[in-house]
Amino acid sequence: MPAPRLAVRAVIVEDARLLLVNAFARADSTLWCAPGGGVEAHASLPENLMREVYEETGLVIAVGAPCLVNEFHAPEAGFHQVEVFFRARVVSGALCGDWRDPEGVVSRRRWVTQAEMAALRVKPDSLRDVAFFARGMGYDPLERLVSP
Repeated sequence: MPAPRLAVRAVIVEDARLLLVNAFARADSTLWCAPGGGVEAHASLPENLMREVYEETGLVIAVGAPCLVNEFHAPEAGFHQVEVFFRARVVSGALCGDWRDPEGVVSRRRWVTQAEMAALRVKPDSLRDVAFFARGMGYDPLERLVSP
């Protein structure tokens, strides 16, 4: 069985709104998540996160403290991903409708309030609480992977 994949994600809250991106490249997917992605070797977790957020959104960010560790898995498929979430803030840039993710995964991005987030399919389950309420570190062990 392959080793778990390591990923990083940004919890960016501005004006009481959280930044979310589509979680799958499929146009019909209704699943949203925090921006970020897989870690490349020989770069720090914050460096990887700055690169991923820029690729997916066009935003330049400053990375703060970790706030959540989440594990997604699909045992039947042999998939296991460990995600480290960091608080972050936008340093420059703005969301732009014509921005293109070079990997072609993220095609939609949006700022959402707590109320708007409640009406969306968002992973991980604890993201709302971490973004809007929690101030410490959270941990979600082995959350089941869901379909797009």
